[in-house]
Amino acid sequence: MSSSRLPGKVMLPILGKSLLYRMVERLQMVKHKVQVVIATSTDAADDIIEEEAKNMNIFCFRGNLHNVLDRHYQAAKITGATTVLKIPSDCPLIDPRIIDEVLEVYFASPGKFDFVSNLHPATFPDGNDVEIMSMACLEKNWQEASRPLELEHTTPYIWENADKFKTANVLWQSGKDYSMSHRFTIDYEADYLFIKRVYEELYPQKADFSCDDILTLLENKPEIYQINAQYAGVNWYRNHLDELKTISSQQTKVTFG
Repeated sequence: MSSSRLPGKVMLPILGKSLLYRMVERLQMVKHKVQVVIATSTDAADDIIEEEAKNMNIFCFRGNLHNVLDRHYQAAKITGATTVLKIPSDCPLIDPRIIDEVLEVYFASPGKFDFVSNLHPATFPDGNDVEIMSMACLEKNWQEASRPLELEHTTPYIWENADKFKTANVLWQSGKDYSMSHRFTIDYEADYLFIKRVYEELYPQKADFSCDDILTLLENKPEIYQINAQYAGVNWYRNHLDELKTISSQQTKVTFG
């Protein structure tokens, strides 16, 4: 709830439900059997998130506000997870089919990979962020990571230390790269207006609308794309280019207006 750019964003309304509700709804469409856990903070402002989790009958773990890595590790530990699927709470348009696609790569060769994502390099439209890791991988990460950015964003230590982990990346099968041109995540009011409009256009006819459905909508109604187009390519990398050896300036928009 304490998001600096858009406070309370996960509780903003989408078709009569919270944005968090709509996102969990999409996560529950994943074909693989998963347990959804909301990992929020102990900050009093996040009491409303715990209450929303209860309303959805979803387990809620509360931990450190700033050390998200510890929060994720403790949540995984308390639920007895052997495999951890990390999805940021600012991705309410995430396509469950893309999640399944990355899960299939991870499970296809048991033990072959410690960590599989679709972010290094990213090719899917921003907001389809999937990161999967074994519990052993998460624990090693938790034990060794120490930089503030590693604690805040959970997984940078893994992809910055490729010699310590067996990793793989899933590319968009379309052969396209929309990671810097299409923004389906939420961090600004314009993002909320975009997401709200997409739901209003697609959800009533098809609750499990896909990434392709969104792209078709944007082709047919380009004015929707323009709602948050100015923020396309903007992500948290821009504040840490001098700290991340695996990220280049081509993977983020440094200036925008």
